[in-house]
Amino acid sequence: MNIPAELKYTTDHEWVKLDGSTAVIGITDYAQGELGDIVYVELPGVDDEVEKGEAFGTIEAVKAVADLFCPLSGTVTEVNTDLEDAPETINKDAYGDGWMIKIKLSDEAEVGDLMEASDYEAHVS
Repeated sequence: MNIPAELKYTTDHEWVKLDGSTAVIGITDYAQGELGDIVYVELPGVDDEVEKGEAFGTIEAVKAVADLFCPLSGTVTEVNTDLEDAPETINKDAYGDGWMIKIKLSDEAEVGDLMEASDYEAHVS
């Protein structure tokens, strides 16, 4: 299982890559493995407001449909539109080309609530 040390994580299996006040968000390698073959992703639009802990979209796999929960609050600045035609990219590259949204943080203090890689590894073990 791949758990990059430079990322932050949630108990709901989302990952966060921070770049100043911008956060890139996706689902973890563990989550995509549990879901199986991903066939559809529904994501918010640019300029949509997202709230920490609230659903920001859904992901559909052969096995199940699941909500995607936002790890931080902010405004969506970019959406990975490539996933519309190739949702299986998440299975192939969850931490790279499989990213989902980028947000401008509205409350940087929320970052302190995220897990480090070692904590996430313990969570899924």
